[in-house]
Amino acid sequence: MPVSASGPAVEKPWYRRYWAWGVAVILLLGVIGSLNRPGSGSDVSPRAASTSTVASSPMPSSSNSEGTGSSTSFASTASSSAATAVDTSAAVAASPDVAALLATLPVKGRAPKTGYDRDLFGSAWTDDVTVDGGHNGCDTRNDILRRDLTSITLKPGSNGCTVLTGTLSDPYTGTTIQFVRGEGTSTAVQIDHLVALSDAWQTGAQQLSAQQRTDFANDPLNLQAVDGPTNESKGDGDAATWLPPNKAYRCTYVTRQVQVKAKYGLWVTSAERDAIVKMLGSCGSPAPTAYPVPAPAATKAVAPPPVVTPVPQATTTQAPAPVPAAPAQTGVYYKNCSEAKAAGAAPIYAGQPGYRSALDRDHDGVACE
Repeated sequence: MPVSASGPAVEKPWYRRYWAWGVAVILLLGVIGSLNRPGSGSDVSPRAASTSTVASSPMPSSSNSEGTGSSTSFASTASSSAATAVDTSAAVAASPDVAALLATLPVKGRAPKTGYDRDLFGSAWTDDVTVDGGHNGCDTRNDILRRDLTSITLKPGSNGCTVLTGTLSDPYTGTTIQFVRGEGTSTAVQIDHLVALSDAWQTGAQQLSAQQRTDFANDPLNLQAVDGPTNESKGDGDAATWLPPNKAYRCTYVTRQVQVKAKYGLWVTSAERDAIVKMLGSCGSPAPTAYPVPAPAATKAVAPPPVVTPVPQATTTQAPAPVPAAPAQTGVYYKNCSEAKAAGAAPIYAGQPGYRSALDRDHDGVACE
């Protein structure tokens, strides 16, 4: 036993000699226990781990960065970019061919409409074109009527071209329309340019040749028989300003517009492009790419009217009353249908001021339809 100067030392109890070690062990056990609690330390869920990673990622810094404001701005930008990517990929997945074709179209603003005239796209419904249906002996309007109408009857002696009657399942309204050729009835069914001529003029057609513009105006891919009043309400609108009332046809409608603009090297505006992308995002399979016209059909037999034998009339010596002369037209003359439409006179029916056969391309008594 050690001995001090004052006498023998008293040995301390064992528990007093090791109390500091005991306290250290207890603290160490407490730390280990806290690390093993759920949601702490290395035992984190994948979502928490992801959040932690983003939070610890380096943020854009500035000379006076406070951290919080900079982090909020960065997260907002990343979220917006992700949403845009999802919208675009959804459209591509729904209609890959059309979406890819749309991506090839230049995006520009509209060119001025200055100089536009319907005659710059050739004679209305001319057969002198290089697209499908060209040089088949029938005008384009009747080509499209034969393609889009069912249960048709044809005018005898018209080379199987001129449609007299038929039934249209109108894609723009989803209704059924009975077509009857004649004054006051022909305009119930009109032929629409899906990409309007004026819209084409403002998105690149000014650079096309005269033949290319004529082909464009008579290309079956760009033409559809539709309800007359609905077609008139469309005007020269593009996909950003007008879509068919029948929602079931809208995917096909914008698909064909993209195909037409790609075929003729036209561009789209940013608003038009965005509207088409949005529409394609809700579409299923891409629409077919060809809309050919049928060859001129054999004329269906039409029963001749009954022959009525005139009854001889007793002759008299009285001279017949003079027939009053038809009132002369008061100098109304339209150079072309564009001029007639600008004056608000179209359509012009036979006998009305300004009517002349040169404006009545299909000779059905209705000019500038």
